[in-house]
Amino acid sequence: MTAWISLACGALFGAGVCISGVVRPSKVTGFLDLGGAWDASLAFVMASALAVHIIAWRLVARARKPRFGAAFPGPPLSTIDVPLVGGAALFGVGWGISGYCPGPAVVSIVSGTLSSVVFVIAMAVGVVLADLLRR
Repeated sequence: MTAWISLACGALFGAGVCISGVVRPSKVTGFLDLGGAWDASLAFVMASALAVHIIAWRLVARARKPRFGAAFPGPPLSTIDVPLVGGAALFGVGWGISGYCPGPAVVSIVSGTLSSVVFVIAMAVGVVLADLLRR
């Protein structure tokens, strides 16, 4: 059952990023270009996602246990360390330069665009290298 729920959530995410245009690097770089021709449409996408999250969080906060799992995850770590800051900086630089955010980039692979395929391969290599360095 959980595999079907994961599939449905992934399909909903994929449809959402395609409809909103987040899979198009030109749309993302237009949003990040505050000094030029700024495209504010992604701000509405983010605000809508935040509104849905706030409502969902309020509903989930009332539950004693998750509907489709054994337990809720523990609280996130509260320490700010070098790997966290470095990873956030790398994420931001990569997003700003390429126009791809990791989730929408994976979705954009189906377009067959060379830039999206190269980005996802580079991202996968980076994940493996980060895991090796952490060990």
